[in-house]
Amino acid sequence: MKTILITGCSSGYGLESARYFLSRDWNVIATMRTPREDALPRAQSLRILSLDVTDEKSIAATIKAAGPIDALVNNAGIGVVGAFEVTPLSHIRKIFETNTFGVMAMTQAVIPQMRERRSGVIVNVTSSTTLAPFPLAAAYTASKQAILGFTASLAHELGHFNIHTKLIEPGYAPTTKFTQNTEVRVEDLIPRAYADFAAPIFAEFARPALTTKESDVAEAVWLAVNDTSGKLHFPAGADAVALSRDVR
Repeated sequence: MKTILITGCSSGYGLESARYFLSRDWNVIATMRTPREDALPRAQSLRILSLDVTDEKSIAATIKAAGPIDALVNNAGIGVVGAFEVTPLSHIRKIFETNTFGVMAMTQAVIPQMRERRSGVIVNVTSSTTLAPFPLAAAYTASKQAILGFTASLAHELGHFNIHTKLIEPGYAPTTKFTQNTEVRVEDLIPRAYADFAAPIFAEFARPALTTKESDVAEAVWLAVNDTSGKLHFPAGADAVALSRDVR
């Protein structure tokens, strides 16, 4: 049985992806900052480990405990919505620590074992904000755009060792906890001067024509992990697929 390690499994895409791979007879290492044994059904093929992707010691301990990994899914992330003008730089740095440097650190941690085996796949979950510009998401978009370029470059660099890198690009998912893992409230990031601009945008968020389900992302991760065609981009969700057609 192959083994997959997924970050950010306490809820949302990570949790659903863990369920998906468990149902397809993979060994699953589901990681989260605060482990919850009730997050997933008990199974011999499941391990739940503590992991903070912003902490080097936590990463090292998790990789050691995990053992050989056939696939890594960098899913852990935090969001921020609001006017960039008033978004604290301290919070933007936290966004990058998780969404950008956390992905890079986890990737760097697994490359040696994959390189030695000359096999493996690294899947990075970004966002449909990499497909088209979204207002009121400048800092978040920047953190994800960085991973787009990072992953595309690694596809060449690691391909020499038969390690594949993939991008999952989820669309808008109203049910995910996009901004709940953050210390800054959306209301605090919409100053009065931006009210007229923000109102129609939030109205559209409340009634989107197309949305992304957690299962869409889990299926895209499965396809990416098992892809042998060399494909890099995997949009997930009807809205992301539609955007992808427009830009590619």
